[in-house]
Amino acid sequence: MGDPTGAATHVHGSLKPDGTWMIVEPFAHDHLAANLNPVGRVYYAASTFLCTPASVSQEVGLGLGAQAGEARLRKVVTGGGFKRFRRAAETPFNMVLEARP
Repeated sequence: MGDPTGAATHVHGSLKPDGTWMIVEPFAHDHLAANLNPVGRVYYAASTFLCTPASVSQEVGLGLGAQAGEARLRKVVTGGGFKRFRRAAETPFNMVLEARP
């Protein structure tokens, strides 16, 4: 996604005032060293060949990186106008984030 903040802004504008946006992302810690495990290595490889090039090829081309992590995703989501953001759940493979206006 080349413009994740733009997408967050669009979702924010589409929700009712009491709405919730549930975001499912590949699990990643905020720091590289914490992601150097078998799952993280697969995610870095896939993202390097698919996600990051697709992002930078688009108009805005933010290119969050191979594994964004919760802190970068929080910045994107709050940049889209959301005031409340939290990690609602996680597995070794995914994290579920909740954003509210």
